[in-house]
Amino acid sequence: MYAIELVFAVGWVGFWTYWVVAALSMKRGRLAWARELRIRAVIALLAILLIRLGAFQNDGLNSDPWRAGVGLVIFAVGLGFAIWARRHIGRNWGTPMSQKDDPELVTSGPYRLVRHPIYSGILVAGAGTAVALSWAWLIAVALAGVYFVYSATIEERNLTTQFPDSYPVYRRTTKMLMPFIV
Repeated sequence: MYAIELVFAVGWVGFWTYWVVAALSMKRGRLAWARELRIRAVIALLAILLIRLGAFQNDGLNSDPWRAGVGLVIFAVGLGFAIWARRHIGRNWGTPMSQKDDPELVTSGPYRLVRHPIYSGILVAGAGTAVALSWAWLIAVALAGVYFVYSATIEERNLTTQFPDSYPVYRRTTKMLMPFIV
């Protein structure tokens, strides 16, 4: 394994390890399993198929140190933004599309910039991985993007129901995933 691949592997493993540990402190909630579980299963199956078919093997590995460096910076910024958002939302965080029993609407910190900064950060980190290692990783980023937009849409419907006065105002004044764009 090349050194740059190792850096990204350690970065992603560290990030997801933090995520699992941090999830132990979240508030109780519930998830409507039927449709959402099917969507998760399809995305996971596609990711497994891509990996088994060799879409992410070293054949097209980037060897340009400048591109690797830029990708590493983008990766770090993305993970940093997602971690900032996760720490800022605290116990109100939940798995995608879940609903909390005692919800609070968080609109400060990174949530002041975008409504779904965790998704944004993970997608930016994925794009950084693609820039640094191989453009084939954009397939994984695109799959994650589809899943995150779907999740965000469900979550926004739930938040509009839970916060009928404040969420629509927040939604009109803050972009979904990218400040000033989307």
